[in-house]
Amino acid sequence: MLYDVVIIGGGIVGLSAGMALGKRYPKAKLLLLEKEERLACHQTGHNSGVIHSGIYYAPGSLKAEYARKGNQALVEFCRQHGIVHEVCGKVIVATEPAELPLLDQLYQRGLANGPEVVQRSADHLKELEPHCAGLAALQVPSTGIVDYTEVANAFAQVLQQQGGELELNARVERIVATPSGLVIETPTASFETRFLVNCAGLQCDRIARLMQVRTGVEIVPIRGEYYMLRPEKRHLVRNLIYPVPNSRYPFLGVHFTRTIAGEVHAGPNAVVSFKREGYAKTDFNLQDSLAMATSGAFWKFAVQNWSEGVKEGLRSISKTLFVRSLQKLIPEIASDDLIDPHAGVRAQALARNGRLVDDFFIVPGPRSIHVCNAPSPAATASIPIGHAIVDALEQCAPLPS
Repeated sequence: MLYDVVIIGGGIVGLSAGMALGKRYPKAKLLLLEKEERLACHQTGHNSGVIHSGIYYAPGSLKAEYARKGNQALVEFCRQHGIVHEVCGKVIVATEPAELPLLDQLYQRGLANGPEVVQRSADHLKELEPHCAGLAALQVPSTGIVDYTEVANAFAQVLQQQGGELELNARVERIVATPSGLVIETPTASFETRFLVNCAGLQCDRIARLMQVRTGVEIVPIRGEYYMLRPEKRHLVRNLIYPVPNSRYPFLGVHFTRTIAGEVHAGPNAVVSFKREGYAKTDFNLQDSLAMATSGAFWKFAVQNWSEGVKEGLRSISKTLFVRSLQKLIPEIASDDLIDPHAGVRAQALARNGRLVDDFFIVPGPRSIHVCNAPSPAATASIPIGHAIVDALEQCAPLPS
């Protein structure tokens, strides 16, 4: 069969793109390929579950626009499909005087980006989060929580109801251009398509290279490590508690997030992973490690950020230092309160100059669209990202409507 579009990647972004494509072009023949035995195995399945508001991101950026739109669209999708979610709000807390001007800057950014944001005094903060210590805070009521694996599976159901096909255990090994399109080869089958959408997440730069598409970026895997609070300590966190973020990095700092299942996550930190899909500290992959070791961009990144990298690395190997970071927000937290360590791995695009790409980044190629940077808040923003992918595809792909 000749497909009109093949999507590579069964995470929430690839599934959203498929859902958007099927809605806009109901006659298009669509196939989604996922290399694992189930959907949402990697970034989507290891997500914190936060429905972000869009307060953090540079005004005018895709992250700011898509997070705001995505927040509303995702909540509406959950309501329509009976997915358990909660719009519980969060607080962003300044714990020392030097952070107060940064908190005010974040407040101004929030006003520019559109979500409701309210300044709170230390007394008001105690009413919202009685165990949290802070000099002042911002309250963001539109932040919520959800299980993104459940959302991704609902996206997949919609995609299939629209006539799209899913193929699991389909690792893409080769892509060959033909006069009529592309042949995508997996270990067990080949699929012919007129156009391709690359939503491969942690492997997106490698899929692009299979097509000899120069994206100007490469993926560096950033592992975020976090703990759970003991059940008897969950009362310390009512909803979501965040620190004032470091504006130099696209990470939010260690924080507390309540999940839709009632658990409380504490973390994550951010350290380079020696395996792109490595969720344990000891995970190692030779190909992934050699790719970083021989990357000029990675070494520029390492030199530019060595001091922050040392701090994160020490916090990774020392639970004591990890706890101290958390105690800035909740002084009562003790080491014994943190159990059951987990991790996720973020597919972070790195530019050739060694700078982390801070915004979503979608690159067109011959008969293809490549999503080259879609880390957090991509799950929140997945519905508008899906529409943006179809918009980009329309520029190079006449599709049957």
